[in-house]
Amino acid sequence: MQIAVAGGTGVVGRHVVTEAERRGHDVRVLSRAKGVDLTSSTGLDEHLAGVEAIIDVTSVQTMSAKKSTEFFERVTDNLTTAGENAGVRHLVALSIIGAPEIDAGYYAGKRAQERAVLAHSIGTVVRAAQFHEFGVQTLERTRIGPVALVPTIHSQPVSTDEVAALLLDVGEGEPLGDGPSIAGPEVMQVADMARLALAARGERVRVIEFPMPGAFGRGLRGDLLLARSDTRIGEVTHEQWLAREFPG
Repeated sequence: MQIAVAGGTGVVGRHVVTEAERRGHDVRVLSRAKGVDLTSSTGLDEHLAGVEAIIDVTSVQTMSAKKSTEFFERVTDNLTTAGENAGVRHLVALSIIGAPEIDAGYYAGKRAQERAVLAHSIGTVVRAAQFHEFGVQTLERTRIGPVALVPTIHSQPVSTDEVAALLLDVGEGEPLGDGPSIAGPEVMQVADMARLALAARGERVRVIEFPMPGAFGRGLRGDLLLARSDTRIGEVTHEQWLAREFPG
């Protein structure tokens, strides 16, 4: 089948593209490099012609609730409008476990995205826990010289390969609305993930963990980001991921 991947050059998108091609699908990557601007819908009609399913794994680098919400609402509106016009039968959007309950920061945008997707009959929302890469990503955003200030976040990191496989399992089927979720096999603090990544890379950086204030901070350090009773549990541990990403 013909599958379009929005955000196909990103952390998860690359794995979705690889897995879709392995399964024998005809894959179209929706990206600026391919002449598609998801925020303005430029090039969408052309690239969605004949497409049966869209996998949306787009993201935006911001912790602003306003900017996150504006981005995801605009992209979702463009994808659903162009998709329905092109006869796309299924749009699968990747969200985050806990997004419906944490209406702040980046999560506010994911919450808005979920509402927008679920308003359409072709939509399915799949939620995932943070990826194994999240510790490294947090370091990149919070490191100042020899120190990194990492917020207290209770996480259950999952492999992007396993997330990609679930997205395609769902995308190959019919729209579900509120779809399945996936998390990893271990519960960890993101600060510990950051420390383990530094050790694997042989870097000496002091990680200082701190609780973020307000409802947002309480949500991050509580159980909202962890697996629910019906969540699919992946097999790849954080140790296995580190060994693969930082061999030797």
